[in-house]
Amino acid sequence: MNTPFRVLQRITANGKSAPRAGERCEMCAEQIADEHQHVVNVEGRQLMCVCRSCYLLFVDQNAALRYRAVPDRYLAFPGFTISQGEWDALEIPVGLAFFFRNSALGRTVAFYPGPAGATESELPLAQWNSILERHPELDVLAPDVEALLIRVPERGTAAASCLLLPIDACYEFVGRIRLLWRGFDGGQDVRRYLDEFFATVSARARRGGGAA
Repeated sequence: MNTPFRVLQRITANGKSAPRAGERCEMCAEQIADEHQHVVNVEGRQLMCVCRSCYLLFVDQNAALRYRAVPDRYLAFPGFTISQGEWDALEIPVGLAFFFRNSALGRTVAFYPGPAGATESELPLAQWNSILERHPELDVLAPDVEALLIRVPERGTAAASCLLLPIDACYEFVGRIRLLWRGFDGGQDVRRYLDEFFATVSARARRGGGAA
């Protein structure tokens, strides 16, 4: 039975599950397990499910390749701060978004969750760059395959949080929010899921700002 915390189970799982019938690598058609790795089609912005052998072909993030392997790196930035004014200047209508470097466009893009899934926001780059200047430890993303997930709780309720995640984990995270979403603001199930997700990933993640 699936639960609202499937993403958390995937992140904290120690082993690999057995292959399921019909689950195959999208490059070579080799049978793969339910828990498998992904590569990104850089130009098409598509995640592809792949076997280990195909995954290893694209792990060099500095190579000029059409595909890039999604790494398994999780970082937390406990010293991260952002004011409500800085967040408002990013023109993101909710208090949660993920940011990644789109190499095809040559710029950072932002997506925020909602009842329809991930929605792209036109990111004012000057405002985003001012945040990176104040927090240079955040400027460590591998283009296309890693993202910064930032949560800014309702005014005065808690401090902001910032995590570095694989891009596939971000999309799965937003997909789960879409399934849980109720009403105008998402409802209690979404808020409970956010609290659980950030607490679990923060506990598992290495501290950002040091060696990669």
